[in-house]
Amino acid sequence: MLQIFVREADRVVLRENDISIPFEAAPPALWYDLVRPSSAECRHVEEALGVSVPTRDEMEEIEPSARLYQESGAEIMTLTALTNVDGDGPVKTPVTFILKGRTLVTVRYADPKPFRMFAHRILRANDSSCSAGEDVMLGLVESIIDRMADVLERTGNEIDGISREVFAGKSKSSTKMTSDLRSLIEQLGQKGDFLGGVRESLVSISRLVAYHAAVEHPAHKPTKEVRQMVKLLQRDASSLGDHAAFLSGKVNFLLDATLGLINLEQNQIIKIFTVASVVFLPPTLVASIYGMNFEVMPELRWGAGYPWAILLMALSAALPFYYFKRKGWL
Repeated sequence: MLQIFVREADRVVLRENDISIPFEAAPPALWYDLVRPSSAECRHVEEALGVSVPTRDEMEEIEPSARLYQESGAEIMTLTALTNVDGDGPVKTPVTFILKGRTLVTVRYADPKPFRMFAHRILRANDSSCSAGEDVMLGLVESIIDRMADVLERTGNEIDGISREVFAGKSKSSTKMTSDLRSLIEQLGQKGDFLGGVRESLVSISRLVAYHAAVEHPAHKPTKEVRQMVKLLQRDASSLGDHAAFLSGKVNFLLDATLGLINLEQNQIIKIFTVASVVFLPPTLVASIYGMNFEVMPELRWGAGYPWAILLMALSAALPFYYFKRKGWL
């Protein structure tokens, strides 16, 4: 799908998408938005701007030289965005920005929410902030960062909730407690994986903004507002990256704490079995002695032998139990 945004007077409008119309006959575009584009749509944009649109395989390459470069007078920059962050399985997806002159091209194979929100905002009649493709690109990056901030805030609250569950210390059965802790480990693993994707996205955004700020533009100099916007985006991406790193450290701490609690619970169970085996060892020894089948045993014809053996076994079990209780091992 190809969406073409053009500037008319003091507003941005969505132009009818008809790639059969020669680009020379159409008004100059402000923003070409390629969403899962077909080969014909890619060729239309390439002919209009004289620059090659990268394929999906090229967009997914991770080396900086393949993500941030110049070609035919255009800046081609790729960042990693997250989609489906409100669902159970957030997905990383590459998004490419091609900035040539006053026109921006975005190439994406997913539909992150910030793109829809930003497109809706600039189509409002009273929005006049986007006069060039650079403004659109910086606005999109800002929307992505704002979305990341909201997601990190929500994730931080969810991690706080998990922390309260881990250290609640409510009395419950051993089986129930172990089951709950295992569920918390699964949740922590999901949060850790999600935060890893957020950090990767923020790093790619920081690199993109830094690269754009370092590129010289001989045709025009960036305005003071653009330079301030670039600095603000760099600072926001850096601060959110630090916050994501903090949350990742908290997740690791909670994961270690949860595993430690599970180990303590298992050790408690093992301790109970160990104490039980030690307590019943002396009675077993007594029973073994009086269970021997030798002909000459003084107690065989003793009338009080049976109650004596029972009393001795009970006493030999009670004394270790009392000792362990006194030491606080039970």
